[in-house]
Amino acid sequence: MRVRFAPSPTGALHIGGARTALYNWLLARGRSGTFVLRIEDTDRERSTPENVEQILDALRWLKLDWDEGPIFQSQRQGRHAEVLEQLLASGRVYRSEATAEDVRRYKEQHGSDRGFRGTEATRGAFRLRVPEEGETTFDDAIRGTIRFANSSLDDPVIARADGSVLYNFAVAVDDLDAAVTDVVRGEDHISNTPKQLLVFEALGAPPPRYAHLPLLHGPDGRKLSKRHGAASVQELRAAGYLPEAVDNYIALLGAGFAAAEEHFDLDELAARFRLARVSKNPAVFDEQKLRHFNGRWLRELSVEELTARLEEFTGREGLRGAVEITREKIQTLAEFWPLVGFVFDGPADDPAAFERVIGSDGGAETLQAARDALARTEPFTVEQVEAALRGVAEQQGAKPGRVFQPVRVAIAGSTVSPGIFESVALLGRDETLSRIDRALARARMHVR
Repeated sequence: MRVRFAPSPTGALHIGGARTALYNWLLARGRSGTFVLRIEDTDRERSTPENVEQILDALRWLKLDWDEGPIFQSQRQGRHAEVLEQLLASGRVYRSEATAEDVRRYKEQHGSDRGFRGTEATRGAFRLRVPEEGETTFDDAIRGTIRFANSSLDDPVIARADGSVLYNFAVAVDDLDAAVTDVVRGEDHISNTPKQLLVFEALGAPPPRYAHLPLLHGPDGRKLSKRHGAASVQELRAAGYLPEAVDNYIALLGAGFAAAEEHFDLDELAARFRLARVSKNPAVFDEQKLRHFNGRWLRELSVEELTARLEEFTGREGLRGAVEITREKIQTLAEFWPLVGFVFDGPADDPAAFERVIGSDGGAETLQAARDALARTEPFTVEQVEAALRGVAEQQGAKPGRVFQPVRVAIAGSTVSPGIFESVALLGRDETLSRIDRALARARMHVR
């Protein structure tokens, strides 16, 4: 088996494209096949080196390595021209000066369902002759047999008048030369397939097998786009998702895996993946479900591995202690710093939280009592910190939260933090007392 992923580098790799790449990779790895990477960069204005690098970067991040390539379509112009001349000489291709208006008039005269047939000329665009009779058919591995009546197909333009070839011709020649056995791509390419099959037929070459994947939709049933959240692989990475979780989740989108068997690494996915199980119905990409997947993968990482990933993600060092007290509370890497950044950068400034928790209703007095108890705590461990703060609540006959929240706002600057006992112990006695003292001083200034 030889499969290929052939993106056009006109921007970031979208999630649908990532799923196509992943399915091809899984097929190759699960069948001891070859995964070919081809860059279809004939759109010279949009196919920039930066966009090419975005594609390669996304594939590397997803751990989808390729066996051959990247092959750049733009570097195969000589081969495309050679095949074009071959077909012109054989009579399977002719030149035509027909314009879009000529095509419109032809269909008015012969019926809108009748495929355009041009008149041969000595110059103009290159058109491939479509047989008058019969059908162009193929057995789609996902959708079954798909048929196109030849009489309804236009003689397609396969090259411009200057000889520069168009997409469907270049793709067929490239697939033939790369000995691609299976083409797995999105269903938006179904209409391109008969044109490519006709090129193979004109060349007397067997075509590859085809499989057209359903498009991805958002939870609202509409085609996946930015309105549903992250739309590209780079956006998922920036949002703090793990590549293992992204691979796992998008592999399951319409692939027919049992609901109880949804946590797989790449090797397991490759062993289990079958094209025949892929649904022909649109699959739903739900970022909330991806977050759930990501949380599960994240918690399976060791503290050391998670610390390394968070240090790389944040660009900070010395995070192990903070990782230990947050790993059960975060679902993405991006959620880590907003939760625990106060430990390293100092308290946030949330005046509303300060006023509500410390600046009124006896909050400062409770905080002072907590400060006195923490000053006496020895050793300054999570267990002893908890005992000290709960002791204050018991002495005051208050609910624990009435004691914990003033301490949290004093050390974090907001009402959000990891566990209060773990946070205080991580900060240490001196830093905790210093922050509480500053909060108390602010409360006294507020009263004045």
